[in-house]
Amino acid sequence: MTTRTTPEAPARTTDGGLGPHRRICLHDHLDGALRPATIIDLAAGIGHELPATDPTALGRWFRDSANSGSLERYLETFAHTVAVTQTADALRRVAREYVADCAADGIVHAEVRWAPEQHVAGGLTLDAAVDAVQAGLAEGVAEVKAAGGHLSVVQILCAMRHLDRSLEIAELVVRRVRAAASDHAASDHAASDTTTAHGGVPGEPEPGSVVAFDLAGPERGFPASDHRAALDLLAENFIPVTLHAGEADGAGSMADALTAGRALRLGHGVRLLDEDPDAQSPLSRWIRDRRIALEVCPCSNLQTGASAVWGEDIAHHPATRLLRHGFAVTISPDNRLMSDTSVGNELELLREQAGWDEADLVAVQRNAARAAFVPRVYQEWLERHVTGEDA
Repeated sequence: MTTRTTPEAPARTTDGGLGPHRRICLHDHLDGALRPATIIDLAAGIGHELPATDPTALGRWFRDSANSGSLERYLETFAHTVAVTQTADALRRVAREYVADCAADGIVHAEVRWAPEQHVAGGLTLDAAVDAVQAGLAEGVAEVKAAGGHLSVVQILCAMRHLDRSLEIAELVVRRVRAAASDHAASDHAASDTTTAHGGVPGEPEPGSVVAFDLAGPERGFPASDHRAALDLLAENFIPVTLHAGEADGAGSMADALTAGRALRLGHGVRLLDEDPDAQSPLSRWIRDRRIALEVCPCSNLQTGASAVWGEDIAHHPATRLLRHGFAVTISPDNRLMSDTSVGNELELLREQAGWDEADLVAVQRNAARAAFVPRVYQEWLERHVTGEDA
């Protein structure tokens, strides 16, 4: 397996100077977004050994180690980020810092995902872990708003597809979504007709609230249908689902995510056209015509080999072909640390190397707004906000 070379990022938090400066991020892993300096600090507190103790060197180690061309080897880098986030204080801190990094990236709405089951080795319950992340996200949002900005952040909870806790995680999601809905109804009743309890934008979600479910981890050999009980429970409770599919496996994985999982979005989905380059298969037509959003992460795809059929650079990444064929393409960083990237960086690379123009950059933000797991009224506000139509 040859080693991929990640395109050099102008800066992880570049504002780019391109396209809409207001951006939406739909596919972002919390345990893949830690700051190197934070990892070093947390590791020192628990005696965890790292491959480097200088922030620059550690960041380089994560990026270089992730450039394997294999999803399985890419995932091995998470051993360190998961190890240092086994306490409520650590989770709260990285969640708060995540929000600050999103604000620096021009993000106005983020849906951050993570797997609570991977953060209970230190004795936390699943609910306590989620509480800690929600508290950190809420603190970060409050800081952004206090500085005059706008940013909404919600959680997508993942179950690990190669393990057996998916039903338990689905039950956790149902419980949290119901609680948030009850709290939101109560706060809306107390608020005026023109404001909400969360900042004055109609439909704006409670900071850090849980909104959806995902299956993460090694894709090949672990289809969504292995988790039918969890997915059925979510469907029965009308809770949105996005599923990793079309990253390490092909069309069959995506079809399974749509039929067994009833997914409204696909995590990556970049292998859709590998055997159907003209997008004429029933699966391609279904995904395009039903506006199933594709959460595309170009730099990460180059690192894991997900887009290798098309080439090993951004210029040949299938995101462009998918967009030209009319799919609801969205652009996200996947793992900011491992890919040394940001939404702004991903868009900059697509503009510079794949020839994207202003219309393309606006289109993917519009797609993201329409696919966000938030009330329709807030989707509409986000769409106007990120496209400049509210000017």
